[in-house]
Amino acid sequence: MAAATAVSFSGGVSLVSSFPPGRVHSSDLVHLKSTPRLTSASTDRLGGVRCGAAYPASFRLNDRRFRRGEEEGDGGAAATAENPYADADHARPEQRKSLADFLREARGFVGGDGGPPRWFSPLECGARAPGSPLLLFLPGIDGTGLGLIRHHRRLGEIFDIWCLHIPVTDRTPVQDLVKLIERTVRTENHRFPHRPIYLVGESVGACLALDIASRNPDIDLILILANPAMCFNFFMLQPLSGLLEFLPDGAPTSVEEIFGVKHGDPFTAVIDTLANESAIQRIGGGLFGDFFAASAHMPTVARIFSKDTLRWRLEMLKSASASANSHIYAVRAQTLILLSGQDQWLVNEGGIERLRQALPSCDVWNFKENGHFLFLEDSVDLVTIIKAASFYRRGKSHDFVSDYIPPTPFEFKQQIDIYRWLITATSPVMLSTLENGTLVRGLAGIPSEGPVLYVGYHNLLGMEIYPLVIQFLKERNILLRGMAHPLMFPGKRASKLPELQSFDGHRLMGSVPVSEFNFYKLLRSKSHVLLYPGGVREALHRKGEEYKLFWPEDQEFVRIASRFGAKIVPFGVVGEDDIFEAIYLTRMTITLLGNGF
Repeated sequence: MAAATAVSFSGGVSLVSSFPPGRVHSSDLVHLKSTPRLTSASTDRLGGVRCGAAYPASFRLNDRRFRRGEEEGDGGAAATAENPYADADHARPEQRKSLADFLREARGFVGGDGGPPRWFSPLECGARAPGSPLLLFLPGIDGTGLGLIRHHRRLGEIFDIWCLHIPVTDRTPVQDLVKLIERTVRTENHRFPHRPIYLVGESVGACLALDIASRNPDIDLILILANPAMCFNFFMLQPLSGLLEFLPDGAPTSVEEIFGVKHGDPFTAVIDTLANESAIQRIGGGLFGDFFAASAHMPTVARIFSKDTLRWRLEMLKSASASANSHIYAVRAQTLILLSGQDQWLVNEGGIERLRQALPSCDVWNFKENGHFLFLEDSVDLVTIIKAASFYRRGKSHDFVSDYIPPTPFEFKQQIDIYRWLITATSPVMLSTLENGTLVRGLAGIPSEGPVLYVGYHNLLGMEIYPLVIQFLKERNILLRGMAHPLMFPGKRASKLPELQSFDGHRLMGSVPVSEFNFYKLLRSKSHVLLYPGGVREALHRKGEEYKLFWPEDQEFVRIASRFGAKIVPFGVVGEDDIFEAIYLTRMTITLLGNGF
């Protein structure tokens, strides 16, 4: 048998560190631990550890045939039509509905609108995966239930979506709305007791979601709250309520200050014309572009936010906020708060922090450049947020294997853009060994079929992992499931640790909390697993500890890998520590020269 091996080089370093083909023995890995710099290791013995079958004389990957020993300049399998990530640098976001679509569909809701609040399911959601959980959307102050219109298609692939519509003329008290939602929650929980129910609430809808969670602690609920209105500023709300009583026609509103939208944003003119329907007809294009070209939709906005309706909704907001605040300590549901940095009307950051402290399982994600209407902005994708936060699950607890959803090509492109500076600065070169022992540039020697275990060591700060994961996916369509520190995932976290949002890229790209149970499940699912036995201590090594291994004495992962016949691919990385050393020496030289030495 010949085990394919991989070596990653950073910064154009030409030193070659390879592993001869053969089967990996546990004693060989112990030998690597005591070696200060990885150069070579004997892997000729197996010692009872079965590490998988050998490649045949030729093999097919992505409908393209390769022969053993065939050296491909780019690793062999890149840029094939079957690999959606091969051309990720040019990936574009998926087509989503626009604000004009929102207004067009809202017109059907407000024209002759009447009756009690009710649920509807968007048609564009389409077929969803079997066993998908239920998602109930609770609207904001507009009440249409169309707040997720830009997310319906993607959400519909993984959720059963129901949206609450509150008619413009409806004056149902908050407590009756809570009872309506609670009946739906209890009914669906009775039908599918082992599936979670997602409550996605926007502003006042977030207050309703918290109220429902406090009244039903025995039901498995997951809350996603966008700019919860329970933390709004009464100093700004009271003058606004009084203003509606005597607001003359044509009077402008300070939208930029209230809603956090900038000049030129479509919602600036929308809210500015709420109290003056006749002015809508006089608005042309120009400054607000295509949005105002569809002037036929403007009366729809005026009907949604008529003076009487807006006054009632503000009173409803007060009542919902007071009720949610009075029951907040009874909430036990897992919660994710999405906080806009430019929303200065409904959001009070001090109140959000108190809310986070009051909830037993709560994470806050900040969107500093976004305004109040978070779900209608181009830069926000709710499915991506749910995936990156590890908030998607189909059962009682999150399964990092079965509940994981791989990134789309555009999500992958976004991760590439984040670390493009690192790839450009270090110019990583990756080499691998074919079955016949030939060392080739690229990843042609990497096994295609799992389970495969990649065992390596960290350079400083573990920066080598980003080019490695990106190149594997681009070149071979192989997603490396890295075993990561548990503090990078939702759960109890110390306040001095970085925000959970700081590690969203790791979770989106498939990182898993390191544990024997997760490692077992990954290998059982025939995944490609990336393991650094040295962990954080190895990534944060001190000066003079470059390329030193900090592996535990007991390599338990070898025993687990052998149980599934996994191929073990040891790899080494050189160059990154040398680059950091060169930068450090350059900085010291400049400092000394500046001091006159």
